Amino acid sequence: MIVTVLGSGTSQGVPVIACDCEVCRSLDYRDQRLRAAIHIEIDNKSIVIDTGPDFRQQMLRERITSLDAVVFTHQHKDHTAGMDDLRSFNFKQKNDIPIYARESVMNQLKQEFAYIFVEEQFKYPGVLSVEEHVIENKPFDVQGTEFIPIEVLHHKLPVFGFRINDFTYITDANYISEEELEKVKGTEVLILDALHREEHISHFSLDEALAVIKVINPKKAYLTHISHRMGLHAEVEAELPPNVQLAHDGLKIEC
Repeated sequence: MIVTVLGSGTSQGVPVIACDCEVCRSLDYRDQRLRAAIHIEIDNKSIVIDTGPDFRQQMLRERITSLDAVVFTHQHKDHTAGMDDLRSFNFKQKNDIPIYARESVMNQLKQEFAYIFVEEQFKYPGVLSVEEHVIENKPFDVQGTEFIPIEVLHHKLPVFGFRINDFTYITDANYISEEELEKVKGTEVLILDALHREEHISHFSLDEALAVIKVINPKKAYLTHISHRMGLHAEVEAELPPNVQLAHDGLKIEC
C-alpha cells in the first residue's frame, strides 16, 4: 500500500491569504500546504480520503489518472468543496464514482451539491454521477479493502478517521475515546492531526498529538492539518521524537 499526502494544511492552507509571517513567506516547498487529504494505492485500486478545495490541483500534481472511490471524514468545506471535480473521472472511466460517508455527511453533500443528487431526468448534462454508500461506525468494504472507522471528536462534531491494515489516518480531532483508541493500537504508520503549538477548541496541539502518539506507539507517525502558526517545517521537525515527522504535500509512505 502506498499513501500519498495530497495536502497537509489546515482549512486556510499555507501560505494564508494576506499573511506576511515567516512561514507564509518561506521558500521551503514543505511549508506550502494544500488542504488536508490523502490518496491510497492498494491492490491496484485508487482511493481518496476527502476532496477539499484543492482537489483538482492535487490530482494534477500527483498525476492521478484513475479513481475507484472517495471516502469522507466529515462535512466541513475544506474536506468536501472539491467534490464536483470528480466528474473528470466520470468522463474518463464512464462509471459513477462510489462515495462513502456517514449519513449526516451525505446529507450535507446533498445540500451543498444538490444538482448532483437530483433525479436523473432533471440532471444537467455532464453533472457528476456518484454511487452513494452510507457508512456507520463499523468496518466497511471499499473496493475489496476493509476500512475500520475511528470515531473522534472535532470539538463536538463526530469525525471519522480510518484504519486500513496497519495504517491509520486521523484528521480534525481533539478527542479520541479509550474505546476508539483501542482500534488504533498496533498501527505501524499513523497520520494524526496537529494544528499548531497552542491549545485549540477543535484540533490537537503539537504536544497533545505527541501524547496520543506515545500511547499508540507506532513505528512511524506523521503530523498533518498543520497551520502556519506551527512554525517552519525544518525547525519544528528538528524538535520531534525520532519516530515522528511533519507530513508535507507530496509525501509518499509505503505501508
